[in-house]
Amino acid sequence: MKETSEKSVAMYGIVSASKIIGETVVNRQSENVGKIDELVIDAKKNRIMYAVLSFGGFMGMGSKLFALPWEAFEFSATENKLILNVDKEKLKAAPGFEKGDKWPDFNDNIWGESIYNYYDYTPPWKS
Repeated sequence: MKETSEKSVAMYGIVSASKIIGETVVNRQSENVGKIDELVIDAKKNRIMYAVLSFGGFMGMGSKLFALPWEAFEFSATENKLILNVDKEKLKAAPGFEKGDKWPDFNDNIWGESIYNYYDYTPPWKS
């Protein structure tokens, strides 16, 4: 897991969710991997659990959604972009869901643990 740089924290500070939703996401190779479609929060623990990334498709049609641990992202220090610390090929093979389908149960710790493990992060409820 990569720590967010002090420069990016200083640039962004506290940000509203509406600023993050719709934000472009790139990987470490500066390849566009999608946009943030939604943020999922744990209101009891006051933390963001997942960012839902839309990836693939053309002009929003046929794109797949992926719930990723919030820790997998960092803010770019130079542009209005989020950087995803996940390889594009790993993302292509990741478990996802369609926008119009039933979304996963984000309260299901077994499902959540499988997502965190897939991306090599520790679920917050296990730390």
